Amino acid sequence: MINYYKHNGKYLFSFLEYDEFERISEKEIITYEGSLYFLNRLNPFESRRSFLISHPSLLFLKKEGVDLLLLDNKDYSNSIPSWLIDKINKGLVISINTQYPNWKMELEKGNKSKWKINLLALGDVGSTLLIGLRLLGKDCIKEIGIYDRNFNRLKRWEYEINQIVKAFDEESFPAVFPLNKDQLFDCDMFVFCASKGVPPVGSQVEDVRMVQFESNSEIIKEYATLARNEGFKGIFAVVSDPVDLLCKVAFLESNKDEEGKYDFKGLASDQIIGYGLGVMNSRASFYAKKSKKTIHFLKEGRVFGPHGKGLIVADSIENYDEDISEYLTNKTINANKEIRKLGFKPYVAPSLSSGALSIISTIKGDWFYGATYMGRAYMGTKCRLRNNKIEIEQLNLPSKLFEKIEKTYERLVSII
Repeated sequence: MINYYKHNGKYLFSFLEYDEFERISEKEIITYEGSLYFLNRLNPFESRRSFLISHPSLLFLKKEGVDLLLLDNKDYSNSIPSWLIDKINKGLVISINTQYPNWKMELEKGNKSKWKINLLALGDVGSTLLIGLRLLGKDCIKEIGIYDRNFNRLKRWEYEINQIVKAFDEESFPAVFPLNKDQLFDCDMFVFCASKGVPPVGSQVEDVRMVQFESNSEIIKEYATLARNEGFKGIFAVVSDPVDLLCKVAFLESNKDEEGKYDFKGLASDQIIGYGLGVMNSRASFYAKKSKKTIHFLKEGRVFGPHGKGLIVADSIENYDEDISEYLTNKTINANKEIRKLGFKPYVAPSLSSGALSIISTIKGDWFYGATYMGRAYMGTKCRLRNNKIEIEQLNLPSKLFEKIEKTYERLVSII
């Protein structure tokens, strides 16, 4: 049985009972043309506060996990009314987990055509990402705030970036402003690019990203707590390595009270998005173009998992070939080592493919590769913001491929 409610002008429905809301008839809610909110109660440790219901099966979730990637082919026409299925197909149904204490703020969120972006840390990655946002973000970025603990570096980029001007069209790029630390969360998206302990070029470290985990965890804890204290309502974008694990740290640390107990009054798990998988798709595409045997990846392939060890490149979803996929996976994972052999840090492609281009796609509601929460870990996949909520691409995945994805997922869960 579906219960229908109205609250502060918003229309809600649920399979559960909510005595605090005004009950309404199905007839009244059918005629409403805006978004509907589906209320559920799931463990906040293992579920998102809000997401887009892109398929009827998502109304019946008992728990969230890596199965979110799988397309459910069941017929739900006998389970829910046809008008509700039509709403779902139009992207007008949003799930809200009322186990989060501050869940009602999800009813207040609206869509913006242009976002204010604030970016933390202007090292190699942050400064390159900044250039990309400035040059490519005119139609979707209102302005960009920048902050770095090194005052001279901050002033340098204030001068340099604002001197990138198109002749006779001086207002063609979004303005860039220096920030104080207490202004960092006055924005629609906060971009975390801070990093410490990057192994120097020439070091014999196998997994550079994992070396940074401990030091970068300490840094992100500070800013996740600050986001909580500021009541941040936007997207907390993580670009620093290891992206997927740092997302989980930010989620857990922002939801602790002063005594270190979890109260889930901080960042919702779906507010945090990891931006590391875009460049892995780009690197896989780079190698796929080199042979007729692999070029089909460009149209048929996908990438899943973390930005590093555990990455999975699938050459094709419909005609999955394990040998070709393994080849592309190995080439992609080791691509950064090729740049290091030449004596350079491999940060340009990640900053632009995973960073600037993916962030712009996020704002525009286009598909991109990002790490989003799936029950117990942040898992990289194709996703997008639709109606200002995360939508994960669901596919009929070959069993062998999904087994690999499950192993990667469990590995991420085991780390943190």
